Amino acid sequence: MTELIDRADSPATTDVLEVAREQVLERGVGLSQEQALECLRLPKERLPELLQLAHDVRMKHCGPEVEVEGIISLKTGGCPEDCHFCSQSGLFPSPVRAAWLDIPSLVKAAVETAATGATEFCIVAAVRGPDEKLMAQVEKGVAAIREAVDIQVACSLGMLTQEQVDRLQAIGVHRYNHNLETARSHFPNVVTTHSWEERWSTLEMVRDAGMEVCCGGILGMGETLEQRAEFAAQLAVLEPDEVPLNFLNPRPGTPFGDLPVMPAEEALAAIAVFRLVLPRTILRFAGGREITLGDLATDGMLGGINAVIVGNYLTTLGRPATADLDMLADLKMPIKALGQTL
Repeated sequence: MTELIDRADSPATTDVLEVAREQVLERGVGLSQEQALECLRLPKERLPELLQLAHDVRMKHCGPEVEVEGIISLKTGGCPEDCHFCSQSGLFPSPVRAAWLDIPSLVKAAVETAATGATEFCIVAAVRGPDEKLMAQVEKGVAAIREAVDIQVACSLGMLTQEQVDRLQAIGVHRYNHNLETARSHFPNVVTTHSWEERWSTLEMVRDAGMEVCCGGILGMGETLEQRAEFAAQLAVLEPDEVPLNFLNPRPGTPFGDLPVMPAEEALAAIAVFRLVLPRTILRFAGGREITLGDLATDGMLGGINAVIVGNYLTTLGRPATADLDMLADLKMPIKALGQTL
């Protein structure tokens, strides 16, 4: 695995936001892990300044367009892994039960997603990795979606073998999502049935096959500020095309079911810092933003976010797609057209 590098120069000023303005905004060089931590430690009264800088970076290096995506669970529940945040694990007494979605329902969801203006549709399965039954279902599903609607298809099917990577690439899967979830140092506190390195290996195979890499995680799982900065820096080494930022929505029956919801100001600061570490990456609002940010979601859109998942998530409710589309219209942020994602 590539070693983390300190990407900072040493300008004369010592104020981290002034350094970031010159380094990230002007030169497009992301913050180092140490600089990210310094930004996360800024006093609350400097949060508006941090968010404004992150927005300026997003506008300069990514532009005003927002990528809209919908997701659907092809196989729900019954997962053998023990991800402590997830109600789909078969190891916890959470209320989610195993279920499969048929191909007509999958196509219907893709068509409905495209009707919102979304350019991306992600097929997700709660598994350690796909078996032959799931791979065959995905292949049939992708073919049926392509016949029915013009939309990019992404997948999130857990850890892959090289043969599975090649099959997904061959059927035209545009982007593969496999979240590292958290910093390498915190991962053993979140998952014990597989390793952070196993996830990293899948991501390297996906990139080498020519698919876009989508990799992010969940904030608010008991990690320290130091580990948030570490996570952002590790993602910078990976250089994913997209980083979905989730915020823990504590699920009953899971080991993290009693953790507190992340404070909104912490979440906004984290959004801004991830933007400053990853100036050119698609940074996507994902699960948990509704309970973490509430009416402050707009502040996130003005603090570095340039993509959203619309509608519901895998096992939790999201905002109605129309609410997010109205928010984008109010902010005068155009939805990225399909041609811009090719």
